Amino acid sequence: MSDQMLRLVVGGVLLVHGLGHSGALAALIWLRVRPGANTGNWLPARSWLNPSLPADTAMRLASAFWIVSLAGFVLAALSFWGILIPDGVWQPLGVGTALVSLTGIVLFLGTWPIFNTVAALGVNVAVLVAVLWLQWPPETLFAR
Repeated sequence: MSDQMLRLVVGGVLLVHGLGHSGALAALIWLRVRPGANTGNWLPARSWLNPSLPADTAMRLASAFWIVSLAGFVLAALSFWGILIPDGVWQPLGVGTALVSLTGIVLFLGTWPIFNTVAALGVNVAVLVAVLWLQWPPETLFAR
């Protein structure tokens, strides 16, 4: 795979993952506006760590995680592509955002469909492993 294609794919994954958090946010809003609506496997925010947390507080807390994750991954993608934000910012931004997203998923585990949860966990872990353990990408990927 060429460096250009790799930049397109990795940046695209970061972008899609960030935008995917808007789905969780939209589900929370939908469930708040239409509490009895059939949403498939989407459930109102509830934390297994603190099950007595009031529903409104849980929704606000979960929303904060998804808003930060949405913005962080979109900005990381833009940085990865060198748009608006310097190239080197994407790694700390991606790692920080993956940790925020991972924390939100763990705190609210069981609230969203399993496919969405596993996919989001997979991308978060991939970002953390790639950047922190593999120290990816090599600088040659960013040579212009």
